[in-house]
Amino acid sequence: MPISFDSLGLDSELVRVTQELGYRAPTEIQAAAIPPLLSGLDLIGKSKTGSGKTAAFALPMLQRLDIGRRELQGLVLCPTRELSAQVRRDIRTLGRSLPGLTVVELVGGQPAKGQREALARGAHLAVGTPGRVMDLLGSGALQTGAVATLVLDEADRMLDMGFGPDVATVVRRLPAERQTVLFSATLPDEIERMASAYQRDAVRVSTETTGASAPAIGEWKVYTPPDERFDALVRVLATRAHESAIIFCNYKASVQQVTDRLQAAGVSADRLDGSLDQFHRDQVLSRFRGESVRRLVATDVAGRGIDVEGLDLVINYELPQQPEIYVHRIGRTGRAEASGQAVSLAVGPQDARVASVEALTGSSLTELRLDDSEQTHRQRLAAIAGPAPMRSILISGGRKDKVRPGDIVGALTGDAGGLSGDEVGKIEVQDRLSYVAVRHHLAPMAAERLNQGRIKGKRFRATLVGR
Repeated sequence: MPISFDSLGLDSELVRVTQELGYRAPTEIQAAAIPPLLSGLDLIGKSKTGSGKTAAFALPMLQRLDIGRRELQGLVLCPTRELSAQVRRDIRTLGRSLPGLTVVELVGGQPAKGQREALARGAHLAVGTPGRVMDLLGSGALQTGAVATLVLDEADRMLDMGFGPDVATVVRRLPAERQTVLFSATLPDEIERMASAYQRDAVRVSTETTGASAPAIGEWKVYTPPDERFDALVRVLATRAHESAIIFCNYKASVQQVTDRLQAAGVSADRLDGSLDQFHRDQVLSRFRGESVRRLVATDVAGRGIDVEGLDLVINYELPQQPEIYVHRIGRTGRAEASGQAVSLAVGPQDARVASVEALTGSSLTELRLDDSEQTHRQRLAAIAGPAPMRSILISGGRKDKVRPGDIVGALTGDAGGLSGDEVGKIEVQDRLSYVAVRHHLAPMAAERLNQGRIKGKRFRATLVGR
């Protein structure tokens, strides 16, 4: 018998609203999440956009409200103002049977005065971005003593945009006795650490089932003569679908050569080796994490500590002498339950480095036969050429200048900036500098508007980085 909303423990008025809205039956995430949330339990939900997660957390939050108390009882944090607006609309629609329900939106890019006035009049629920919520907490306009439920929506996106410290500050201002709900499309290590810090005995629900026996990383070997190694690399990049890739070399000279040849052909690539100073190393890594460069060519020493969520492909342009290094290299892909690819270029079946790797891992690398089509090397290079989806902007202000990710988002998405939240990517705020990734074609305009405008009332220089 199919599950219905009235079998989940919801009040009849809320069930009636779901029927009026045309919800025929709960989605998978709603059926799994609503009962424990109604019981007041903490919850981690792995769920992608379109799964019905807003109703999954909104309906229990609405049911647990004391509508007669005109004070803030629930807070939802979202990464962008667009998502905040959508979540607020959905909550208002789902709660339309509750008399006098007040849901306020607390986001940057808009005057704070109206939001302060709305809070002063009294509200039951608030939906907002971490930076603006933190500002309102700091000014005393936002009182959280009665907050019983905190929801972190699209938590992985918030971390990608650099909101981790802001979220931590907000959480510290909330009552210790509360329900904490976390929804995320992925569950990387950072999300697990966040859950451990903010939740107690959280129930875990997921809309995705994965086979336990399925390997996270597919491993291949390609046999190629040394003088055809670069051509083989280009063929691998052209035939293995990827959004981002790390190409490992054993020597700085190899890194430089490979990077120069890729860049000369218009391929989005940059290098990371021991000759870079800390500033340029941080810049390259920030661009790679922000999808402003798609392929990173690196040595092992320089590549230590590289941690990029969603890395699709690792290529061993030169296999390492020690097989343990191979394991560390390929371990950078296939994280957070995602699949990954690792391709190693070898001289031939007699390559002792392949034998050492297979002996250590206890499995054989699958031979990958490259496409023997009539395409020329130049045509293959042209096929993988083109800009990255994002382009980074360097801003001459950071934490010590009291610049926060929310301030940068506000400057870019407010009236002066004109961008939408979806056009702004990863933000990294350092002590005296910040990096923000913006859709590639919009980056020149965004940098110009940042230079013409202000961030937190101050002028900072914005400079385009890379191509």
